[in-house]
Amino acid sequence: MSKKQTQHQKLTIVHLYPKEMNIYGDTGNRIALEKRAAWRGIDTSVVLVGTDEDIPVDADIIIGGGGQDAGQGDIQDDLQAKAAQLQRMAIDGVVMLMICGMYQLFGRSFTTHEGEVIKGIGVLPLETVGGDRRMIGNTVYATPYGEIVGYENHSGITTIDDASLALGTVTVGDGNNGKDGTEGCRVKNVFGTYSHGPVLVKNPAFADELLRLALERKYGDVALQPLNDETEQAAHTTAASRPR
Repeated sequence: MSKKQTQHQKLTIVHLYPKEMNIYGDTGNRIALEKRAAWRGIDTSVVLVGTDEDIPVDADIIIGGGGQDAGQGDIQDDLQAKAAQLQRMAIDGVVMLMICGMYQLFGRSFTTHEGEVIKGIGVLPLETVGGDRRMIGNTVYATPYGEIVGYENHSGITTIDDASLALGTVTVGDGNNGKDGTEGCRVKNVFGTYSHGPVLVKNPAFADELLRLALERKYGDVALQPLNDETEQAAHTTAASRPR
């Protein structure tokens, strides 16, 4: 273990709209981060932020989950009120992980299948429109953080401005749009993906990358203590071998 990791460390994890945007069990991502930090002796403070509630200025990691189109509409005004702060935090390197519906709203706009335009906050350079086909099933993506497995369930067709900003390349599944082979998006330390699962539970290397980035931003260079990920890797392998 590095000297950096032996000092007392603490991360503040913010879960954005945990009630409004959590129909696919993405709360598991928060739990995974808490557990993987605790197993290394890293303290965490969890703050649940709903509508009309403030985002702590000392947030180290911010996560958001998936929801129905109606849920996206319900939080639209509140998210716009938080947009300037989230944009500043993104520029400042705060680690963020947005899943499915929140991933879409971190782009410029989401146009529903009925034609309603829901304004995004423009943290990620992408736009989404509701499609006629539902993209659903197990997924596998190649990423710089290793193979990521997950489960997608969306009809949104997402196009990012620059394919090089994709989180990964589709091996199994549809990803952003079922056409260009891209999945998700990353800008600075902001990650967006369509992967449920919860994605961090079955992809421990990805979870650790988020922790490492948050710790590095706060404390400087760190070397995370290795964990026994036998169970997590078994879940990953099983998920990767499942039929679409």
